[in-house]
Amino acid sequence: MPEYVTVARAADVPPGERIVVEVKERYIAIFNVGGTYYAIEDVCTHDDGPLAEGELHGLEIECPRHGARFDISTGKALSMPATQDVRRFEVRVEGDALQILI
Repeated sequence: MPEYVTVARAADVPPGERIVVEVKERYIAIFNVGGTYYAIEDVCTHDDGPLAEGELHGLEIECPRHGARFDISTGKALSMPATQDVRRFEVRVEGDALQILI
């Protein structure tokens, strides 16, 4: 059954920043874009590369290896060479606790 798990303090991810956390043997990238938090699995579906190391353009993350782009709000693959979406996670802030549903 999915549950919310505290992964950081909200202050640990200021606007424009990102962190990568490990939860239940998964690496998850958490982004703060304009005060809204987004979380996706930190694995490119094209070649398993780390997405969080890529350039963020608005709500699109570009894989640093081959340039595939993903929407961090939905997980949707937006460009080749990726054809499969990346897993996304619901995020909430409880007090100062940053939590994801996993």
